[in-house]
Amino acid sequence: MARTLVMDQGARQVQRRTVLLLSVAQVFGGLGTGSTVSIGSILAVELSGSSAWAGSVATVMTLGAAAAALPLASLAERRGRRAGQVAGLSAALAGAVLMVLAVVTGLFVLLVVGSAGIGIGTAATLQARFAAVDLAAPEHRGRALSTVVWAVTVGAVAGPNLIQPGTAVGTALGLPPIAGPFVISGAGLLIASVLLFAGLRPDPLLLARRLAAANNAATAERGSGAPSTTPAAGTTPEGAPPARTQPAAAAARGSLDRGLRAIRSSRMALLAVAGVVAAHAVMVGVMSMTPLHLQHLVEGPGPHAGHIAEGDVLVIIGFTISLHIAGMFALSPVMGWLTDRAGRIETIMIGFALLIAAVAVAGFGQASTGAVAAGLVLLGMGWSAATISGSTLLAESVGQDARVAVQGVSDMLMGAAGALGGAVSGLVLGFAGYLGLNLLGGTIGAAVLAAAVVTRTSHRRSAAA
Repeated sequence: MARTLVMDQGARQVQRRTVLLLSVAQVFGGLGTGSTVSIGSILAVELSGSSAWAGSVATVMTLGAAAAALPLASLAERRGRRAGQVAGLSAALAGAVLMVLAVVTGLFVLLVVGSAGIGIGTAATLQARFAAVDLAAPEHRGRALSTVVWAVTVGAVAGPNLIQPGTAVGTALGLPPIAGPFVISGAGLLIASVLLFAGLRPDPLLLARRLAAANNAATAERGSGAPSTTPAAGTTPEGAPPARTQPAAAAARGSLDRGLRAIRSSRMALLAVAGVVAAHAVMVGVMSMTPLHLQHLVEGPGPHAGHIAEGDVLVIIGFTISLHIAGMFALSPVMGWLTDRAGRIETIMIGFALLIAAVAVAGFGQASTGAVAAGLVLLGMGWSAATISGSTLLAESVGQDARVAVQGVSDMLMGAAGALGGAVSGLVLGFAGYLGLNLLGGTIGAAVLAAAVVTRTSHRRSAAA
């Protein structure tokens, strides 16, 4: 009993240090994404010579994050969270370096490859939220996950605001001024990588597996009077070759198969993945087309209106998107508290109720910039509630042996949904207008909300029986 108490206390200490370390690393790592999103489209047009490539940086980042989700999860599953986090941030650091080289050489291809590297870093940033709950007590999982998500706010807000200081840094280093922000981004990513490489010890995932194995062995010993001979999760039978010798591509395919099987076998995991993926698709789809809608709304008709109101357009768009980002991240601790207190499914329901309210306010109030801004704030809050509660539910709905693979599949689908939502939203906007786009998002949200209600009712009936 004393040994178990010491182990529990040690695990709690490691958990507190892990959450703090991940949060600090998120702040520094978020600088790379913020700068790339802010000036990536400008660089794409400048280096390619065509405005048709303006969205290439954001698209490649999103696809890079989706493609890297499973390999990074597979690496974490085999070698621990520290290896996955450091690998992803190192790729982002390489991407920042390529961004600087793209500006210096004027090569558009370097910009595209660098964007993919930044996208891989984004995938690692997403998976950090799962590392925060490896050792968390069940009643505190939502709080731990939301703390790490909240830390993204600092980097996301600071990144765009480093453009002006970054130009001074670029000039001081003898580089083109626009390369300076990526120098700052690279420094932040380097700091984050070093922090996690040196500080994420013991690894939370590997320690959680060891504790689970020790508890299973103790339970078996109390029940049968002899130690359990069943290998613990994450270990191999005596004499068997270790799993980490498997090639990375084969490991990723194996993770995909195991992850999908585990999700299909758990109704709660299905709801969690559906909630995270649908919320991300709706959020990206509506958010990505809102600046274009606001531009048309503020400029109004007339061939010269755009020149007259150009400054007002940029101010209104910037303010609206800033409020949206605040809605996404600033209230993350509140959403984590709700997840722990109200319940996982209940908070998913709250999230999708907010998403439906958001598209109703923005869609039916499309003629008012204030209504659109209010809708975007609600959209961010709904995304936050659904993502935090869905991620928490997912982390506890499958067994230890498949948990990391399931998380990788979830992030891959989340990234793919974001890319699809961003691509389809333009077509829907052109065909059905801003109201039609919001109504489509509301239909998706209503479907997931109904599924959550049915799952909650069924779960309560099963528990009562």
